[in-house]
Amino acid sequence: MFNLDSLCFTKENQFFDRKSARIKPRDILKHLVAFANANGGVLVIGIEDNGDISGFGINGAHPLEAFKEIALVELRKTPIIAIYEEIAVINKQQQADKILVISINVSTDRIIESYDGRVYLRQADKSIELNYEQITQLSYDRGQRFFEDEVLEDATFEDIDLSLIEEYKLQMNLPDLSMENLFNARNLMRNGKLTHAAILLFGNNPTKFLPQARLRFIKYDGTQAQVGKQLNIVKDRTFDGAIPDIIHKAKAFISSQLREFQYLDDDGRFKIMPEYPEFAWFEGIVNALVHRNYSFRGDYIRVIMFDDRLEIHSPGKLPNIVTLENMSYKRYSRNPRIARILTEFGWVREMNEGVKRIYSEMESFFLNEPIYMATNDSVALTLENNILNRSLRINDNIEALISSELFKALDHYDKKIAHYLYVNQKITVKEAAILLDKSKRFTGERLKKLAELNVLKWQGTSAKDPTQYYTLNI
Repeated sequence: MFNLDSLCFTKENQFFDRKSARIKPRDILKHLVAFANANGGVLVIGIEDNGDISGFGINGAHPLEAFKEIALVELRKTPIIAIYEEIAVINKQQQADKILVISINVSTDRIIESYDGRVYLRQADKSIELNYEQITQLSYDRGQRFFEDEVLEDATFEDIDLSLIEEYKLQMNLPDLSMENLFNARNLMRNGKLTHAAILLFGNNPTKFLPQARLRFIKYDGTQAQVGKQLNIVKDRTFDGAIPDIIHKAKAFISSQLREFQYLDDDGRFKIMPEYPEFAWFEGIVNALVHRNYSFRGDYIRVIMFDDRLEIHSPGKLPNIVTLENMSYKRYSRNPRIARILTEFGWVREMNEGVKRIYSEMESFFLNEPIYMATNDSVALTLENNILNRSLRINDNIEALISSELFKALDHYDKKIAHYLYVNQKITVKEAAILLDKSKRFTGERLKKLAELNVLKWQGTSAKDPTQYYTLNI
């Protein structure tokens, strides 16, 4: 299931590399070993780095068979599972030729060593040699990372969402590929049975088999979670379904819960700034869905919103060689099948762009660095919105707009209304009553008083206009 254009022009990444046939057959072993120790992948022989099809007829090319035999000859101690496919092509000299596509499966039960005893791991677009400590950590993780490959005995094709299959085939430009061939090609079936990964990625009801496969969003009023009579949950929504569906639905809903902050630029014009950079919180959620430990049956992904921060909690510890210190440049997936499919969908970032960009996006919004915390049970990402400083800036801007003397004369309720309007542009009596936790009568009189002071401006056609509202008088 290979498209020639994608083999030529796909950027080299965690799952893909290409080499000229002039490379020595032994020199491809590090890449085969690296893919087998990481997430699996594809190595193409006969295409240059710039995408030119040079094939095996180019001067200096080694025989195609030598590339097919090298792993069998040199990796006897720790053999790999590889599939070799010869594809007929027209090379750049306009001659009939071939390329060789080598598909390498993940080694599920042991670390693969090269012929010289060295161990490599695929990291973004490079095959990196591991040191002793990293090899040890990798060996520890071997027994914990392939829950996604286990078979779900009771799952059938009737449990698959066909619309997601069609979306994926469209994305891959493979409209005629059968579902069974697709699942076999992506190792989502074993002996005719669907795996956990198949259901998590394409199931129409994954929680039927995996109750933990969900994301829960909780929004609190305040900066701390309260219980009992002080319970302060204002939103509580659970998202289940296949991972692509969770991504779509959670993004839309959480986006609707985020605030926008208004500020004056140097030219005296109002500008809008989101509470958090979208990339930062969305990437954090996608990473949790891709890399969480799905074997933790009693836990699920939690996205918790407080007034001053957003927390994303993912079940499972950091995998093997990934640490809090190196996670911005080390790439390794606990769920390689899931990671690969979501990369092909376009959601998972390559070359660790994701974590790096979370840092840069937060910096560009003048917000604190993201905070990562890890335990033996979970990984948490916290994004702080700097609400206190933003609120102080908003108060300063309101004071500048209505005069310092008038602003200082306002009480707590007045300032709360003005602050709300600065951020949200308009307010009704009903909305203000909820904001102040007061009666509509109290709130209506308060809004009228502020309008008489020229702090607010009433908008409506009559006192009985059901659409009437107030804005700041600026």
